[in-house]
Amino acid sequence: MNIHEHQAKKILKKYGVAVPEGIFALTVDDLIEKAKSLKTKKYVLKAQIHAGGRGKAGGVKILDNLEELKIAAKELLGKILVTHQTGPEGREVKRLYVEESSNIVKEFYLSCLIDRSSSKIAFISSDQGGMDIEEVAKNDPQKIVTTKVEMSDEISETDCEKIIKIFNLNDNIKNQAISLIKSIYKMFKNTDASMVEVNPLILTKDEKIICLDAKVNFDSNALFRHPEIIELRDLNEEDPTEIEASKHDLAYIKLDGSIGCMVNGAGLAMATMDIIKLYGKEPANFLDVGGGASKEKVSAALKLILSDKNVRGILINIFGGIMRCDVLAQGVVDAAKEINISVPLVVRLAGTNFKQGKEILDNSGLKIISAENLDDAAKKIVEAIE
Repeated sequence: MNIHEHQAKKILKKYGVAVPEGIFALTVDDLIEKAKSLKTKKYVLKAQIHAGGRGKAGGVKILDNLEELKIAAKELLGKILVTHQTGPEGREVKRLYVEESSNIVKEFYLSCLIDRSSSKIAFISSDQGGMDIEEVAKNDPQKIVTTKVEMSDEISETDCEKIIKIFNLNDNIKNQAISLIKSIYKMFKNTDASMVEVNPLILTKDEKIICLDAKVNFDSNALFRHPEIIELRDLNEEDPTEIEASKHDLAYIKLDGSIGCMVNGAGLAMATMDIIKLYGKEPANFLDVGGGASKEKVSAALKLILSDKNVRGILINIFGGIMRCDVLAQGVVDAAKEINISVPLVVRLAGTNFKQGKEILDNSGLKIISAENLDDAAKKIVEAIE
């Protein structure tokens, strides 16, 4: 789950991380009224959307006074921002954030995330802050340091030293940076975050280390432990189809292709998408119905797929273990009769009760194409939509 910058900074501040003072609002009038409390010579106005690259898209402005802030806020609120992370459709700005300006001497990059290959927390640090870290990795990889930290109650001084070494700080500022790393580590662990990114982390003229921007993601599987974080969810920033999927406990991600996929198991879903691409087409979605899906859940999944106007065909690939093939087949038949499917539908069933499932599909009166295996299924759905 993603949250906005102003929400991320509030959480970081709670854990002792220095951030600029700021306020957020949903209307221009409220923004101006709240901004009067800020003690600053200049105001930094930031669009709040779940995407990076806001500055290059005109979503970050520095203003000299409240009158300029009001004019800029009116222009920005409701604007469609198009960045490298939003896609060409962009994202509408529905909330604004204003913070005090900072006198920047140096910008750094800092992030931490779960490194699944080593079951550790990986800190990534660079003295090239304010830039796309991917570009730094490509053009100047020696400017990036990755430090993998063992999961424990606290992060060690030694690991903190490794993380900030590339910043090349004097002793006074170095102690601030170490304290910052400890605070971020504690916040990361206590909130079940999956990523914290600070870009840029800045050094100011009065020798303060401050998080000038912050992006935080949380492990959705752990949100049941954090009702206070669930409250931060902004449905305006999420795809309506993915919101609907979450109501049925479906793992769904919309993609840009033309072949809808319904699969049980994340690994099998990835393999299904891969083989569709192998045969020259693109998947329209990732959809894992899970191991113990009911008829109702399967029906909801099929409806989600068909709600995408780009879908020209559907491939259902089920390996029955906990999931029974006859249950899935009945769910498909029920949904198909209710929705009136007008695109080709290829189904491959294997495992628990697959014979009964095949009989349900064969006797349904629907135009369903059966497949013997995954390779056969991919070939048939690609041929069916060409």
